[in-house]
Amino acid sequence: MTVNPLVDPLDRRVPRIPAPCALTIFGVTGDLARRKVLPAVYDLANRGLLPAGFSLTGVARSNWTTAQFVAQAHAAVASGARTPFRQRVWEQLTASMNYVSGDIADPATYSQLGQALEASDRDLGTGANRVFYLSMPPGTFAAICRHLAESGLARPPAQAKVVIEKPFGRDLASAQALDATLNQVFDPSRVFRIDHYLGKETVQGLLATRFANQVFEPLWNGQHVDHVQITMAEELGVGSRAGYYDGIGATRDVMQNHLLQLLAITAMEAPASFAAADLRAAKEAALAAVRIPGPVAECAVRGQYTAGWQGNIPARGYLDEPGIEAGSTTDTYGALKLEVATDRWRGTPFYLRTGKRLGRRVTEVAITFAAARQPVPGGLDARHLGANALVIRIQPDEGITLRVGAKVPQTDMEVRDVTMDFSYGHAFTESLPDAYERLVLDVLLGHDPLFPHAREVDESWRVIDQVEDCWAAQPDGPEPYPAGTWGPAGADALLRRDGREWRRP
Repeated sequence: MTVNPLVDPLDRRVPRIPAPCALTIFGVTGDLARRKVLPAVYDLANRGLLPAGFSLTGVARSNWTTAQFVAQAHAAVASGARTPFRQRVWEQLTASMNYVSGDIADPATYSQLGQALEASDRDLGTGANRVFYLSMPPGTFAAICRHLAESGLARPPAQAKVVIEKPFGRDLASAQALDATLNQVFDPSRVFRIDHYLGKETVQGLLATRFANQVFEPLWNGQHVDHVQITMAEELGVGSRAGYYDGIGATRDVMQNHLLQLLAITAMEAPASFAAADLRAAKEAALAAVRIPGPVAECAVRGQYTAGWQGNIPARGYLDEPGIEAGSTTDTYGALKLEVATDRWRGTPFYLRTGKRLGRRVTEVAITFAAARQPVPGGLDARHLGANALVIRIQPDEGITLRVGAKVPQTDMEVRDVTMDFSYGHAFTESLPDAYERLVLDVLLGHDPLFPHAREVDESWRVIDQVEDCWAAQPDGPEPYPAGTWGPAGADALLRRDGREWRRP
């Protein structure tokens, strides 16, 4: 029996080890690769989840040697890895690291890469099992794929895989054009679109909450649920991402992928199984049923942060951020009212919101149940109580809160809202793996239930295109809101017209 030298003997679970493979990261010197991808690869090695036959090749324009790349990777791992640093693991991992310095438009770059991959095959038996991770701006994807095809590095397509980061286009037409380009080089089943939210343990936990607990599933429908709120709020401003973010905005950057994926998991019917194809079919059906329940202008709000205070620290406005074009109308906040036109959910509103420079960092799915239809014991009108609510906290403080009514001790029949709380950090002894850890492993394994496929992307753009087209036709730009608040007044009005309020996490 072959023993993987990196398997942790203290890990008593049976690990899933990929076949020997060669991982190439284009843009390896970029922020994403340094903060997320390289630490994730190290953490997988540290947990014994990489094959003995594994190589990592970085490609970038920096004029480095392989030794310099290894030193930079060490710094990235030291600052970003989740698991403790172990010199033995690091030495085994770096023994198969390579670096190619070159421009993605230069055929010579791919010739050098080919030599590195041939050496991996010769020394480690990686063969044609190659993964090309494009940690690059989307505008470079077509050129890289074309060169990979022309150089023969992505052949045969039945074995080579490609990984791309969002955004997957900027509208439906460009998303479909991107798919056509990718599918000319790679088999569609070997295209992995990373939405890192789907790799979070708490997002997968949302599936468990729904389908592993019979106490919830009978109530998980419009007959018992008043409405659903899905929130992704950030405290930070645009920061160093101005070049990418300006012209894209919050709705394209977050709503089209992260939040609509959370909606799909919340609203979908029970899949036939949790195999990738069945899970994907259930999500696709949910997204295909998403509708904007009225005129778009009345169901969508956009905002842009102005100067304010983030806690006790002054924060500048979006238009004052370095690199932002003067007079930019890019949205830093978006809120939508949607409906899922299925028998389960028809008529139940789903409210989605995302924004930068909001009151605090939080991502959550809040299911608010319908109010009690009868007085509670003692004659107290249930309208004086808050509605029961189930809140799945995606980040931070990952866990679940259930709000219910309970009798106050030593009183007559006085009922007050209380919360029952579950925290992953308190219930489980091990830390949650980073989403990229799970996703990189699944790519190496060829396991794809957590990656959105083309139809999911297309259905999401079908919704967002309507919103963006409406906003483009409006003479006014985004509604301002001060940094450190919870968004523009128009977003509050969106819910108040329905007799509801946004949660304040």
